[in-house]
Amino acid sequence: MDKLIFLDTETTGNEIGKDRLCQVCYQCGPDIKTEYFKPPLPVSVKSTSITHITNKMLADKPCFDGSEMQKELKNLFKTNILVAHNAKFDIAMLEAEGIKVSQFICTLRVARYLDKENKIPEYNLQFLRYFLDLDMPAHTHAHDAEDDVKVLRALFLRLLEKTKEETKDENKAIEKMIEISKNPTLFNKFSFGKHKDEKISDVIKIDKKYLEWLLNEKMKNEVSDEDWIYTLKHYLGRLI
Repeated sequence: MDKLIFLDTETTGNEIGKDRLCQVCYQCGPDIKTEYFKPPLPVSVKSTSITHITNKMLADKPCFDGSEMQKELKNLFKTNILVAHNAKFDIAMLEAEGIKVSQFICTLRVARYLDKENKIPEYNLQFLRYFLDLDMPAHTHAHDAEDDVKVLRALFLRLLEKTKEETKDENKAIEKMIEISKNPTLFNKFSFGKHKDEKISDVIKIDKKYLEWLLNEKMKNEVSDEDWIYTLKHYLGRLI
């Protein structure tokens, strides 16, 4: 089995196709590497309010393009497996920098898949950290790429153990996690809105217009809402 590369990026914003990375951290084996970079556009105030990374902090930092880290990651991802939370976002940020990811595990999608009974109300990294009571040092801060990688690795190990209950083998479990990560999640229950906690299969029988309205809303942010778009199209019979 190829090596697992645990990675997190902090970015100028969250718009795929526009925003760029400004901090990258990855762990390969026991070693963690983290570095700040000056992006080709300013960090948004919204992003700074979350990450506390300011444009002043990045003013004298190198560009990611042409950096040693860029070269390292290009080489690593030729054969190794990316592990990230909401991996499609980090992959998009890496691809904007000329880095191709061939295989990946998305801990967000795996967590959703394993939550068969919909017991987890939210799936963001820090919520899962506390919901699953992951053993992390108290000073581990959210929205810092290095600390997020530490939480990511702890979450992955918990999900790997859960997946092994199905596969009975670690390599097969990793293969299954890769397969899960390739496909959109099919939800079976609403976790928000006026039909919160109701099964989607029941809601479509009494309020089909709500599903149609919600699909139109989700289509406005097609990349970020891929899983809900897939789910709504499934129940509305619109998958090709």
